[in-house]
Amino acid sequence: MEQYTTQMDAAKRGIVTEQMKIVAAKEKMSVEELMPLVATGKVAICANKHHTCLDPEGVGSMLRTKINVNLGISRDCKDYDVEMKKVNAAVEMGAEAIMDLSSHGDTIPFRRKLTSECKAMIGTVPVYDSVIHYKRDLATLTAKDFIDVVRLHAEDGVDFVTLHCGITRHTIDQIKKHKRKMNIVSRGGSLVFAWMTMTGNENPFYEYYDEILEICREHDVTISLGDACRPGCLADASDVCQIEELVRLGELTKRAWAKDVQVMVEGPGHMPMDQIAANMKIQQTICMGAPFYVLGPLVTDIAPGYDHITSAIGGAIAAQNGAAFLCYVTPAEHLALPNVDDVKQGIIASKIAAHAADIAKGVKGAMDIDNKMADARRKLDWDAQWECALDPETAKAIRDSRAPEHDDTCSMCGKFCAVRSMNKALAGEHVDIL
Repeated sequence: MEQYTTQMDAAKRGIVTEQMKIVAAKEKMSVEELMPLVATGKVAICANKHHTCLDPEGVGSMLRTKINVNLGISRDCKDYDVEMKKVNAAVEMGAEAIMDLSSHGDTIPFRRKLTSECKAMIGTVPVYDSVIHYKRDLATLTAKDFIDVVRLHAEDGVDFVTLHCGITRHTIDQIKKHKRKMNIVSRGGSLVFAWMTMTGNENPFYEYYDEILEICREHDVTISLGDACRPGCLADASDVCQIEELVRLGELTKRAWAKDVQVMVEGPGHMPMDQIAANMKIQQTICMGAPFYVLGPLVTDIAPGYDHITSAIGGAIAAQNGAAFLCYVTPAEHLALPNVDDVKQGIIASKIAAHAADIAKGVKGAMDIDNKMADARRKLDWDAQWECALDPETAKAIRDSRAPEHDDTCSMCGKFCAVRSMNKALAGEHVDIL
């Protein structure tokens, strides 16, 4: 068997990997169609060599839009068993990726459990884990400490790592000068920013980027270039801090591809609807078609408790215009660590957005399930409708809780049901109403 270092390296050399075969089949395309997309970085197959139970997925704007679910414990909510229940529920509901954002306790066993048992792509943010891993204050950590944690995560089988490589010491002056309403809202970005201000040193993820690329190349870890300056409110959207960082991420994307390391680029954030399409096009141009991974975007700032909806609105627009990967947002966003029901609500909202965008983009086979649902509804075949539904349990529970007098109707219309009336009329039958 021919040897290769990463999925991108294999694609450049014309080597067909097992992961490519699986992804091509899922996307209803040939390996010959998929391979050049991987070779040029337009599709990332996030597949660490050590994550042997992975069910591979491709991330790219021309493929089905994928969903990421953020999980992990915090100091206030530290039950790993509960988090694992959320992981299993998320995978059952169709999430393609899980990000472990744990910020408390011994993170290694949970991370290794994920990469040994979970078939979804696993992502992490090593800068979070650095403080926890060393059990030392942020200012005492060295550049080597941060890089060593990246290496640890790669060795543990993590498929992609979010690294905030795009902010530099110049960003400190920029943030102070431009007076953003929300400054930096990226947790990882704020930690890197704080470390630079306290130590006077350059961002280690930028300064030692070549060393990080060697680690990622060895284990085939995809770099998700974090957007430390993503807008955290509508007023900061598309400002100079966000766009200048994006330009730097484009430069870092080129450097990664030169080393055969796969890249995703992270994006906004909070953003008015009328700016989303333009932001997607700018990213595609500056980052040369690298998969775009967006948090939302949230299209209003005033909906705490409903931000899964504000995110789904923005996510659908973003994905239709080129975003490849949607990070789910739950009703608990800005408020609390999500519980199991929050996770479900977030996933369903994101999946609706992703599916709607795939239909609009003309992704092969995307509308097949909608056509099946239409057929089932025309026939008033309720069991067939459950099979097509994104969340059949909820749909069935709603109908069962308000059962109609007649099984061929629902309690909304009863015998006034338009579908029932049309079926009978077209069949030449008497349409009884009373």
